[in-house]
Amino acid sequence: MKNGSNDRFVYSINVGDIQEVAKQVLERALTKKEVILVEESVGDYLDWFQAIENSIHKHIKE
Repeated sequence: MKNGSNDRFVYSINVGDIQEVAKQVLERALTKKEVILVEESVGDYLDWFQAIENSIHKHIKE
């Protein structure tokens, strides 16, 4: 395993992703202030442990 490979990003959400969802849901883009509010809490709604566990079970046989 190469040095730093544990620091490689596997998945990320960027402001463009947030704005795309806002346009679909609200039919408008978010203001800078609204984007900051979403940025600060979006991680509260992501069950990253369960997502990783599900992917492991899907692809890895014990």
